[in-house]
Amino acid sequence: MATIASTQVEPPRTPEPELSSARASRRAHHSVDVLRIGLGVIFLWAFLDKTFGLGYSTGSGRAWIHGGSPTKGFLGHVEVGPLQSAFRSIAGAGWADWLFMIALLGLGVALLAGVALRISAVAGTVLLVLMWVAEWPLAQHTSTGDPSGSANPFLDYHLMYAAGLIVVATLGIASAWGMDRWWSKLPVVASHPILR
Repeated sequence: MATIASTQVEPPRTPEPELSSARASRRAHHSVDVLRIGLGVIFLWAFLDKTFGLGYSTGSGRAWIHGGSPTKGFLGHVEVGPLQSAFRSIAGAGWADWLFMIALLGLGVALLAGVALRISAVAGTVLLVLMWVAEWPLAQHTSTGDPSGSANPFLDYHLMYAAGLIVVATLGIASAWGMDRWWSKLPVVASHPILR
């Protein structure tokens, strides 16, 4: 009688926990890098469009370099919320234009380079929350009684961008896709970790 040789089938190998954890960590870091770079492009593009009037949200005649005001169009038409008169009063002020544009440029460059992420998260969150307050999505109607156009009374893209900045500042330090490793070795940054 012929004997049938039994073949043992090896059970599928599961990756070692350390290896899969390292892969997951690498993927998480890459995801945060993609978020960081995406946010950087958003802020830097806003700066470039408002400065040079590239024709997207700012026409060339309203460009900052042609005497246009980056804050006048947005803040000058605020008709909702408890701070509407305060926002309208600073619309077009030189100091407001400069602060706004420096913030956009600084956020864009810092996020793209992967440096000063903690300061960027704080400054960007303040800027974005102020913009949220200026749009005041809680209101269904403007002070003139017209519909406000608010689609959600609580959460909008300003707050989601702010949340993204906080995630990047929390998890995006020491990225392989940025200059943070070089940046963190600078003596002033090494002695003041808030600058990371």
